[in-house]
Amino acid sequence: MNLTGVPSSLLAELRSAAVGAGVKRLAIVGGAVRDGLLHERYGRVWTGVPDLDWILEGDAMGLAAELLKRCGEQRVTELQSYGSFGTVALQLDGIALDFAMARKETYPMPGENPVVEPGSLDSDLVRRDFTINAMAQDLLSGQLIDPHRGQQDLAERRLVFLHDESVSDDPTRVIRASRYAARLGFVLSPEALQQVTATVRRWPWSWQLHDAPDQAPPALANRLRMELDRLFAGEPWALALDCLEEWQAMALLDPSLQHDRGRNRRIAWAQRLGLPLLPAWLAGAPDPEAVARRLGVPGQQQRWLKQLLQLQDWLVSADAPDLHAAPDVWTAALETQGWMPETVAFMVCSQPPQWKPLLRWWGRWRHLKSPRSARDLIADGWSSGPALGNELQRLRLEALKRSR
Repeated sequence: MNLTGVPSSLLAELRSAAVGAGVKRLAIVGGAVRDGLLHERYGRVWTGVPDLDWILEGDAMGLAAELLKRCGEQRVTELQSYGSFGTVALQLDGIALDFAMARKETYPMPGENPVVEPGSLDSDLVRRDFTINAMAQDLLSGQLIDPHRGQQDLAERRLVFLHDESVSDDPTRVIRASRYAARLGFVLSPEALQQVTATVRRWPWSWQLHDAPDQAPPALANRLRMELDRLFAGEPWALALDCLEEWQAMALLDPSLQHDRGRNRRIAWAQRLGLPLLPAWLAGAPDPEAVARRLGVPGQQQRWLKQLLQLQDWLVSADAPDLHAAPDVWTAALETQGWMPETVAFMVCSQPPQWKPLLRWWGRWRHLKSPRSARDLIADGWSSGPALGNELQRLRLEALKRSR
């Protein structure tokens, strides 16, 4: 089987080094095996970044040392060792390689980070999310290892969790399922859907903390956000979100997002304007800042969402300009209120009646400068200070007024 993104010459070097280092088993696992089989058997090609995951039974640092001895420092670069399991990262001929010792894991509590211990390749495969990701290609024997019938599920285009507690242990696997369903065109097996439904039924945040009853375990919240970041970074996000809605799984984030009819429009506009997509989606919640805070979204994005509700209220108040007011009126009003540009841009994504003047301010009006500079005014006798700034703003607004 050809492994997507892995040159055959590199595989030959790894085999020789593994034998020289006394490694028992060296295998590539997960996405590279899945995508290689999809390409070889069904002509499906994944054009994204290759998902390379190397697992070995043996000494990772010993393997790296053997590679260095055989290939030299010009070919083996950026060698680093980190983690309690001797994980090693390096580059061979400019290709990034990460070697990890085989391990096993247990979940002390649902949603918490797992406890990890040394293990075998077989136990490492059990850690995976779906059967189609629990296959390995042993580079030493050439054997395709498939203990969980991943090939059959690949042929039947279905997503099957590895065990009965997969989603209960780690609900982020629901988000991951939506990513694979959207990317590969696969569907959840009936048993997998039952797991999702059972977990969502115990939501929101059934595993509550005594001192924060509306919060998920921090590790779970962070992993949910990371999965969502991956979803929006490189997946067909509209299809993935459709899957989450079909599975009634939006409650993992906020129940109000389950029936959010404006979500695709908001996210598409955010994409068009070069904005982060996750906050554009969360803007559909009644309290988007609270959802963002729960998920550990970056603080700046939380501030945008907090201001978004305030801007929404302001737009329907008597203080907001008329829909057809001049550019200088809109500019003065928006800038006096102190709205952050990103807040205004996210409001455009929601398409309120005033979206056109808001978009014009964000894209054009706010960038217009005074026709005369501070240096020009000082040359005319103005002194530095607030009065100078006010005059520059007056001249700028005059220029905006004429630009209508």
